Amino acid sequence: MVSVYGVLEDVRNLLCRKQGGSHRIKDHTQLLKPCNPLSRKRIITSIMADSKEQRTLDYVLQNAVRGDPQSVLDFIDKFSENEWAMHVGNVKGPIVEKVVTETDPSTCLELGTYCGYSAIRISRLLKPGTRFLTIESCPANAAIAQQMIDFAGMQDKVKILQGSSQEIIPRLKADHQVETLDFVFIDHWSECYTPDTKLLEECGLLRKGSVLLADNVVYPGAPDFLEYVRTSGRYDCTNFPTHLQYSKKEDALEKAVYRG
Repeated sequence: MVSVYGVLEDVRNLLCRKQGGSHRIKDHTQLLKPCNPLSRKRIITSIMADSKEQRTLDYVLQNAVRGDPQSVLDFIDKFSENEWAMHVGNVKGPIVEKVVTETDPSTCLELGTYCGYSAIRISRLLKPGTRFLTIESCPANAAIAQQMIDFAGMQDKVKILQGSSQEIIPRLKADHQVETLDFVFIDHWSECYTPDTKLLEECGLLRKGSVLLADNVVYPGAPDFLEYVRTSGRYDCTNFPTHLQYSKKEDALEKAVYRG
């Protein structure tokens, strides 16, 4: 079966994983490596052209005020009320903001950029000089997020690292001069929450008082992560019951403060 640009449809299908009624593109860096650069670019362009994420970006570019982060967030929320998406949203957003403000971080890491909503929401609160790195495994989503962040005027505060968290985390010290992290927002794939948390520990990226904040720990759920941070003896945990963004489904965020 051949798709647009002569690229195998099966390859394109492999790049997407169905979750929550919508297609979100999972880490497919390895799948794209066999393609030549032109084919790789065409695949990503094809995915972006008909995606919910691209429609969200188009809506923001057409309606929001350039350079106004709140306007960008408002229009992402408005679009997502009619076409559900995996942004933090305007219900969980204040919880995230409260934790960030209380932490007053100097170095932040986000796992799961998606379209850049939470990166914009968090980075606008940060004091001058604070570093905000965000990892996104999907090239298409990373490209959309960069445009969203640029439009919001946050491009000097946010740096997107495109690739797998398991590959990038061990390189944060050497490649990005990160000594330790003050705040980590975990919002990518729930099955990655625990291994990535352990990897942060193993790489010496957490210090006493480092704050982890994990989203979607009830829906779709991250039971292994909750068990680990609550029973390992390494964290002091606080749960914030809330609702899934743009939905009435019960959900929660989990704050885990590293004991060192």
